[in-house]
Amino acid sequence: MSGTEDTLRGRRILVVEDEYMIADELTEALEEAGAEVVGPVARVGRALDLARGERDIAGALLDVSLGGEMVWPVLDTLTERGVPAVLVTGFDAGVVPPAYARLPRCEKPVAAQDLLRTLAREIRG
Repeated sequence: MSGTEDTLRGRRILVVEDEYMIADELTEALEEAGAEVVGPVARVGRALDLARGERDIAGALLDVSLGGEMVWPVLDTLTERGVPAVLVTGFDAGVVPPAYARLPRCEKPVAAQDLLRTLAREIRG
């Protein structure tokens, strides 16, 4: 078993992604690593509901732009809860506000396994 699978096994991971194929690929990769997927969701409002209401979220993969709406309110909620997150985006680093510049950011296209490794590192701290 890889370090990524060791870290993600049994953990609840929030997936926020509005591109169906990417969300499906991430869900499948997370489940194969033994994680429980919360979502995936494609809208900021629904993502906020889950970020606020779901218990025991261990980490999150967040698409930065959901149908043109930015994910920052979701990230604010997760940060307040101490939930590590990885930003996934097709935008350059200039789109990310300075408050989130320290967070790992993976540019699309990116392999699901690379995202999982990055998330596992964040969860391990």
